[in-house]
Amino acid sequence: MANKPSIPKGTRDFSPSEMAKRNYIFDTIRQTFYTFGFQPIETPSMENLSTLMGKYGEEGDKLLFKVLNSGNFLNGADLNAADDTLSDVSETVRLNRLAAQLCEKGLRYDLTVPFARYVVMHREELTFPFKRFQMQPVWRADRPQKGRYREFYQCDADIIGTDSLLCEADLVQLLDAVFSKFGIRVCIKLNNRKILSGIAEVIGEADKIVDITVAIDKLDKIGIDGVNAELTDKGLSDDAIAKLQPIILSSGTNSEKLATIREVLAQSETGTKGIEETEFILHSVEALGLTNKVEFDLTLARGLNYYTGAIFEVKALDVEIGSISGGGRYDNLTGIFGMPGVSGVGISFGADRIYDVLNQLNLYPTETTSGTKVLFVNFGSREAAYCLPLVAQLRNAGIATELYPDAAKMKKQMSFANDHHIPFVVIVGETEMQEGRLTLKDMTSGEQQQLTAEELIAQLG
Repeated sequence: MANKPSIPKGTRDFSPSEMAKRNYIFDTIRQTFYTFGFQPIETPSMENLSTLMGKYGEEGDKLLFKVLNSGNFLNGADLNAADDTLSDVSETVRLNRLAAQLCEKGLRYDLTVPFARYVVMHREELTFPFKRFQMQPVWRADRPQKGRYREFYQCDADIIGTDSLLCEADLVQLLDAVFSKFGIRVCIKLNNRKILSGIAEVIGEADKIVDITVAIDKLDKIGIDGVNAELTDKGLSDDAIAKLQPIILSSGTNSEKLATIREVLAQSETGTKGIEETEFILHSVEALGLTNKVEFDLTLARGLNYYTGAIFEVKALDVEIGSISGGGRYDNLTGIFGMPGVSGVGISFGADRIYDVLNQLNLYPTETTSGTKVLFVNFGSREAAYCLPLVAQLRNAGIATELYPDAAKMKKQMSFANDHHIPFVVIVGETEMQEGRLTLKDMTSGEQQQLTAEELIAQLG
């Protein structure tokens, strides 16, 4: 007995109706990217592991899908690279050494690191600042759960080659434009990694900035007690953790929270710089009329190592789900690939989570799921031959049209139209062929009318 077919956990099939909804999402985001002056690129699904490793922190490295080298991949591999007798290095390092021999490539974890690699490789062809967008799938070896998948699409927009904070304001406006088109009520959260670095500095734990940001980024998921427990596990002192509490739990308006943190970070040059950048972005956003949607949130950390300035995250207000968009400023990413001093800022839309939100809120326009508009009934070979040029005529007029392929019973053909939500059926029998007219049936109202092909096109086109 054959095994029952299945797909890997954390992946999904999409039906035609689901694809219609997904394409609505992609088309809406793509059109907005064009409106804001972004240009499309694509990069390979696989990257060299040397491109990917070390760019996402230790936790991110663990979530990389590694691709085995083709052919006899075990031939020549030093299996002792993972031997416990090699006590001079950690288990993670030993396993990475073995993996490096078996796997030279990995599926991309996001679109930003491949973009940085692209910029370095194609620098002579680009004019800076360069505004690119990219809409492709990414893969993460994560534990599948609601709203979290192992294969999912990202829709990224990045501006690289300028450190102007007007770019951040531009991206906030882009976020607002996309979610306004979708009809999703959102809160756009804003913070700055310089502020977080300043906080780590003033509590005496500057060398643990990554541990601190990774922990407080989980506040929504594990709560303040969970965050504190993780900070303790990472070696922060009780005194440092105590100093963090009023900062993490700060409240009030954007101005009030900034005023509070300005006092805390008065002695930190880095932290003060982060506050100034945040104030500039908020003032620019205010000029765009988006103030009420943007919230300064000190607990926002975004656990990726490459962010160096402003960071963004978008939460849907009417659905319980993780962030549906996020991003930030990165100053050092291309330097890893031998091109230092190039600053960039970008955002990523989580298309799969947006899909789930639109489904839950039933926000898809009616025309989104429409496919074929007209079905020609098939009464036999003679009638079908008569209908073929008419089908072509309607298609040439831009009307989605099908001819049922078999001379099946009328009831079966009508059921086909209903099952596929086809709103109109055209009936062409002996009488219609003699008179040169068509019978058009409205499948919603049941109403029928006699029309010429030209009148039908004028009515439905």
